[in-house]
Amino acid sequence: MDLNWSGVLSSIADVRRLWNEPSKSKQSSIEHAEPLADRILAEHDGGASIALAATLLAQYERWNDDEKLDFLKLLSQRYNPREEPVRKAAENYLAFPTINTLRHLERAVEPPRKELLSRINSAPGGTACLVKMREGVLRNLPHCSELGPLEGDLRLLLGSWFNRGFLQLQRIDWKTSASILEKLIDYEAVHKIEGWDDLRRRLAPDRRCFAFFHPNLPEEPLIFVEIAIVCGMAGAIQPLLADCKADVTSCDTAIFYSISNCQAGLRNISFGNFLLRQVLTELVSEIPGLKQFATLSPIPGFRRWLEPMLAISDEESSRRFRQLSFNIKAEEITALRSFPESDQLLDQNSVVLKPLLIRLCASYLTSADASSLDPVAKFHLGNGARIERINWMADHSPTRKKESFGMMVNYLYEPAQLERNQAFFAEGNMARSSHIEKLLR
Repeated sequence: MDLNWSGVLSSIADVRRLWNEPSKSKQSSIEHAEPLADRILAEHDGGASIALAATLLAQYERWNDDEKLDFLKLLSQRYNPREEPVRKAAENYLAFPTINTLRHLERAVEPPRKELLSRINSAPGGTACLVKMREGVLRNLPHCSELGPLEGDLRLLLGSWFNRGFLQLQRIDWKTSASILEKLIDYEAVHKIEGWDDLRRRLAPDRRCFAFFHPNLPEEPLIFVEIAIVCGMAGAIQPLLADCKADVTSCDTAIFYSISNCQAGLRNISFGNFLLRQVLTELVSEIPGLKQFATLSPIPGFRRWLEPMLAISDEESSRRFRQLSFNIKAEEITALRSFPESDQLLDQNSVVLKPLLIRLCASYLTSADASSLDPVAKFHLGNGARIERINWMADHSPTRKKESFGMMVNYLYEPAQLERNQAFFAEGNMARSSHIEKLLR
């Protein structure tokens, strides 16, 4: 790129003078940010625009949380499409519906904020900063609804910048750089890694770990995927986390036991089943004997779904269960209301509770509620998996007992069935095995 250096230097000098003016309040910082953002949008020279954006990013990094929130509100409220040009372009298109008038309407409704964010992305460190910005937006959105327009634009832009064509898959092993291994420990969100010895076990010869990266964030993993190579379908997590030494050449199953999203700012930005398909391809090319690909997954929304149906009268509880085509006896409702917390109490009631809770869990996972309450189910079913098997007391950790009485679920990935299952899920149905069908009957 041929840069107009006089324009760049002039822009930098103007910005330095702007920031160096006496500032005694948070508001003055934001007042300086607004004209700078306007200059970024107005600048026709690419180099000068990048220089201005870099200055804005440097200032944003220095702000405290309140100042950053004020700037996010500014971006969300100040850079929307102007009403009058949109109205005129819409009227013109309705009167003369041509390609040219349609394009004019598209330009009119495009918020200037998207162009501003795109220019910020071009600055050094811009992509990382925008991911952090969206993290701040998502954190504040529940009590700052005015951030909605900014969230919408960031989600669309980041979704296009982090598409499958840009993501790079890397195998993680004990030879990987210490900084990335430390991040694997920090970002692990499903089963906490208890230090370096635990990490070494998870990177043993019968384990596999992969990470996805973006070229603009070479030192920041986006997703970690942890896999155990075993014989047959795994039904409990503790053995998978133990020091096993299976001969992978004799194994037939890959169990995906942890998939951790590392960047909060990329939440709800789908990478699609491309992620798991690429991992499957890597595994099969290395271990041709693998015939089965499944997960051993938590069920975080189950108890949140069940409790409200038990916090009402027996008659009303029975009615709600019947709506799920689930017949339940009064004594079973009474047993469920005890919600045993300890292993001893759970064992004492397991004759009644085990079959009942497994059946209820099958009803939950195949209901529409699972998509809203259970992000794990939504992820796997949306990527084409099917509900294969529910495992009783598969995780003894306090968290899983609280969430799902220690139950976990196997989702099965059959490469030839992924598209069919995805379409099935899009219609509001969940692909499930004959084992799950039997539980539902």
